Amino acid sequence: MKLPQLLKLLAKSKGLDWRAMAKLQDVQTKLKLSLEEMLAVVEEAFHPEPYSLEEIGGNLGISPTELRTQILSQNTQDVTNFKLYQRAKHVYAEAARVLEFKDICVQAPDDAISLLGDLMNESHASCRDLYECSCPELDQLVDICLQFGAVGSRLTGAGWGGCTVSMVPVDKLERFLANVKEAYYRNNGQRLALKENSLFATNPGAGAVIVLEA
Repeated sequence: MKLPQLLKLLAKSKGLDWRAMAKLQDVQTKLKLSLEEMLAVVEEAFHPEPYSLEEIGGNLGISPTELRTQILSQNTQDVTNFKLYQRAKHVYAEAARVLEFKDICVQAPDDAISLLGDLMNESHASCRDLYECSCPELDQLVDICLQFGAVGSRLTGAGWGGCTVSMVPVDKLERFLANVKEAYYRNNGQRLALKENSLFATNPGAGAVIVLEA
């Protein structure tokens, strides 16, 4: 995620050379902090209220014009208020959830499924409320999936529309698919026409691997 105005202000707040920072990870690396520690930094560095161009520029010591032309991305040229606290909190928390998800899969504790489901649900809530990349249809579908037996459900892909992914116990799968089909697709002709290619079950796999010659 490229959020240049966010990372520049975060770097400046910690006394770093903000012009040399290109990614949020650069700030974390330079400070030698964990993702959890970076969340504490976010709490210190940003206020929850949206930032104006003037406030960001003032904190960086540059004009709003320079901020717009030298730092902001092309698709944010007309934006006047920026939710830096929310975006930063999402980025670092989501990265922490990814690593926690991996650790749970590797360690496989007895309550692994419940823990993984919680992480999926937290991820969707963060995408919806902090990064704001969900949409009403995705939120509705996630709610339906959880209502009918999913342990965890979240948007997947870039967001702003698209798909959800849900974790469902095998013994509840057939009923889950039937209920989701009825609740989300049945009463909407446009959705119903797409359901055959849109609603399906799959199993988790090992993913990509690197094979090294002995």
